[in-house]
Amino acid sequence: MIRLSVSLPARMNARAIMPLGLSTPQSAPVAFAIEGARLSCVTHPETGQVIGIAAPEADRITITYDFIPGGAGYPDTMFHARDSRYTRTAAGLAQDAVAVAQAAGGGRAGLLALMAHTAAQFDYGHHEDRFYDGHAEVPQLCGLTQGSCVDINIYLIAALRAAGYEAGYVTGYFVPEEKRTWCSDGHCWVVTRHDGLIEEWDIAHFLKRGRRDIEPGLNPRPGVRVAMAHSMGWTLPALGLVDAKLMGPPGWLLPDGRLEEAEAQEIRLEGYEVLAAA
Repeated sequence: MIRLSVSLPARMNARAIMPLGLSTPQSAPVAFAIEGARLSCVTHPETGQVIGIAAPEADRITITYDFIPGGAGYPDTMFHARDSRYTRTAAGLAQDAVAVAQAAGGGRAGLLALMAHTAAQFDYGHHEDRFYDGHAEVPQLCGLTQGSCVDINIYLIAALRAAGYEAGYVTGYFVPEEKRTWCSDGHCWVVTRHDGLIEEWDIAHFLKRGRRDIEPGLNPRPGVRVAMAHSMGWTLPALGLVDAKLMGPPGWLLPDGRLEEAEAQEIRLEGYEVLAAA
């Protein structure tokens, strides 16, 4: 069994919100439990993904996910674009993406060219001001930009889809080999579907290792992953939540409808070897 637990201090004036896990070819969620909170659930109407809502009843909340190795293929809805400021592509970016793919000859060569093109746009890092802040669509980049895995993959998905490639965005956790039993935050990666071939990509991990020779594969940095959800631009009518960027590690839904990142999370993994062998 593979067990992931996330523990965080409670906020009594807010509700914790979290996905219940995503089945992928690597692993499948089979059980979910929560301590220190009263649980209810809502569903994302476009993808069918279920989101847990936890109302704190103690000073600390602990969420536990059980997984087994191997699972279903990536869901078809993951590859469908929905109308969101995180998925709309600005005209300039769309023109750049089409030009890059066509110059490479289209097909798989064009897809690989877009990976290299995206890597060339970024230095890995966490910047307070993100390149898409204040925009109603994913903008064109005109110079080297600092970005996290979230930022890089927002750009990559927009570029791929603008050039006619099927791509999906996955959020979850990455536990590096040197830690094995814990990590400090969430992670995200991209999956493409082209001519029947499914491939995973993690440009951010290549950049963190000083590499721009982007190749497919989940782990350019040794470690394992557990997927929690897919897609960007979350509107949950049951909660009054409109166009939230992502669902991954638990966040706090405030009384005024804002969604804030939950700090001081403790993320633990049991079964590293089982997942690594999957």
